[in-house]
Amino acid sequence: MPDPTQALPTALPDIERALDIASRTLVETLARTAMGSMLVDRDHRIVWISEGYKRFLPALGHDERDFVGRRVEEVVPNTMMGQVVDSGQPILMDLLTNQAGTFLVSRLPLRDEHGERIGALGIVLMDHPETTMQPLIAKFVRLQAELDRAQRQLAEQRRPKHTVASYIGSSAPALEAKRQARRVASTDSTVLLLGETGTGKELLAQGIHAASRRAGAPFVGVNIAAVPETLLEAEFFGVAPGAYTGADRKGRDGKFKLADRGTLFLDEIGDMPLPLQSKLLRALQEQEIEPLGSNRVERIDVRVIAATSRDLPAMVAAGTFRADLYYRLAVLPIRLPALRERMDDLEALVDALADDIARRSGLPHKGVTAEALDLLARQPWPGNIRELRNVLEQATLMTDDAQLTPAHFGPALSLSGLSERTAAAPMPASAPRRAPVFAAPPPAAAAPPGALPMRPLSDQVAEVERAAIAAALRATGGNRVATAKLLKMSRAALYDRLARFPDLETQR
Repeated sequence: MPDPTQALPTALPDIERALDIASRTLVETLARTAMGSMLVDRDHRIVWISEGYKRFLPALGHDERDFVGRRVEEVVPNTMMGQVVDSGQPILMDLLTNQAGTFLVSRLPLRDEHGERIGALGIVLMDHPETTMQPLIAKFVRLQAELDRAQRQLAEQRRPKHTVASYIGSSAPALEAKRQARRVASTDSTVLLLGETGTGKELLAQGIHAASRRAGAPFVGVNIAAVPETLLEAEFFGVAPGAYTGADRKGRDGKFKLADRGTLFLDEIGDMPLPLQSKLLRALQEQEIEPLGSNRVERIDVRVIAATSRDLPAMVAAGTFRADLYYRLAVLPIRLPALRERMDDLEALVDALADDIARRSGLPHKGVTAEALDLLARQPWPGNIRELRNVLEQATLMTDDAQLTPAHFGPALSLSGLSERTAAAPMPASAPRRAPVFAAPPPAAAAPPGALPMRPLSDQVAEVERAAIAAALRATGGNRVATAKLLKMSRAALYDRLARFPDLETQR
């Protein structure tokens, strides 16, 4: 029996020649049977196309003269030829779809005798593969549709739901908060929203994002207090593939990466643990992050809006919050007023909340009587607008009555630790108690019997309208929503009358 080790040297040249012949035959067969092929160099520029490929050029919007010599990415949408050149890895079978049609393609890297990458060969194996590969194409189309739908849903979820105008109120504190929000929206600096819980900090953060140049990019929010401390670093900065046992094999992007080119809202920033504060400070200062388990630094472009209901300066003094991070966050601080500081806005807030409750519950909109509003105005509202909504929703859902009276709010107020018998608090000077009717204008002097009116009727009607609107504005403290309701007229009609009587604006 012959020794195979002795036969190997004499057989090796034949094997090499056979492999060389097989390689040439494979390329020649592909070139002969392909619908078209192209060559690109190491700079991704097209250096040659076959005669068969030329028939695709009109659909791509080019002719041979302005096609050859261009970078392949510029003239062939969705191509991956550049990736093959850069990676040196082939893509043996793929579906390419663009305005020229759907194609079954193969892409092979080209190397010189030293193994250096010098370009790539692209081959169109089949055009219109949907006619002969129906199951595969149907699966591809279905998966693409599912991916597109998921991306649209994700983009919808990360689109801001509110604008600055969504922050309801015309009181001086509310107007000042909205003025500052619109002002900071034009910058990219970090914003710190300060205020008690339930004052609308996330709503205003979304409004700032919606009014900024980043409005078309994601708005990503994270409540630090709601994330376990052990997961915060991964939540913010992401996880590298295989960073720890049980981690996703492909890794996971963190909130900073998801908010790239957009806005990251950090709610309850005062609850961030000290060890993570230094890494957050670096991300804010350098605009770069390092995923958990990775040695690679990634650049980001993120505008941060932070919010807290805690006393950060006191925490800095106590050593539980880094002073340098506080100064970096408090570049543009905005204080949101508590509900008890803006009782002028109570009726407008109740009206808007009732609309939202009706829309979400599918029930008819329920009005609130003046007596019930007075009861609500006497509460301290430690939970602010969030607590007000909770009480209003409970009262709405527990009755079929169309109007909510003080009796409807008793159980809800008791559950919230409030009282339906709270002593009346002094009303703000700008919001005197509502009057049930407006004061009538002083009667005109009696005219002699048979005397004709001394002024046109339209002037007299306008005078009565003006007096009625002026009295209603005084009774509601200048609140237009309440004035329109008191006069049983639409808001649009009220605005029309106010435009006719500009002097009434001074009574707001």
